[in-house]
Amino acid sequence: MTVILDNVTISYNRHPAVHHVSGRFESGSLTAITGPNGAGKSTLLKGIAGILSPDEGHIRIEGAKRLAYLPQAAELQRDFPMSVLHMIATGYWHKSGALGAITPAMKEQASQALADVGLSGFEKRDISSLSAGQFQRALFARLLLQDALLMLLDEPFAAIDADATEYLLAIIERWHQEKRTVICVLHDLDQIRKHFPECLLLARECIGWGSSNKILSPEYLMNTHLFRQGWNAGTELCERAG
Repeated sequence: MTVILDNVTISYNRHPAVHHVSGRFESGSLTAITGPNGAGKSTLLKGIAGILSPDEGHIRIEGAKRLAYLPQAAELQRDFPMSVLHMIATGYWHKSGALGAITPAMKEQASQALADVGLSGFEKRDISSLSAGQFQRALFARLLLQDALLMLLDEPFAAIDADATEYLLAIIERWHQEKRTVICVLHDLDQIRKHFPECLLLARECIGWGSSNKILSPEYLMNTHLFRQGWNAGTELCERAG
């Protein structure tokens, strides 16, 4: 699936969080979106997921509309009484609907997905009993069951240990090998250089988009710093600023 951004501006209360961004995530690409806090990274991802609508411009997705979105961990409710098996089985909603029964074949696939993320035998555990790393692994197991062609991940490695991160990076690299399109919001520049071939450097506007080794060079990073210094929280949309 290819994602095309055409002069996209997304705002909160008329104040742009993403400003006139254009470009494309090619089908099968593996791209990190990075930039300083408040740069619009999560906002752009929500726009691609269809959660937020652009105030200006267009976001177009070419190909079968099969996408999966993983928000930041802080946005997820974990105190709901639910087993790990039933939580990850929600990944089947695109096949069975919200009230569809979990078949034996689905249970077997769910158990395999848990094994793939290092959680064998966790089917009956309550999600509230999981550590941050275990919960994130379970969310990745749910993504495996969704079997989407476009994966949107918002800071998937935040607050988890190195072992969990390595497990999840291996799954992302597997998706890349399967020619799925993966877009991931990240802060760790070394991690991006090592595991993500493409990078979008964002500071509300696009500072650079291309090879990670090129975009994460001192020149581009300095431009990000300069753009950030010039931010004005009170700026409104262009059509009202004139």
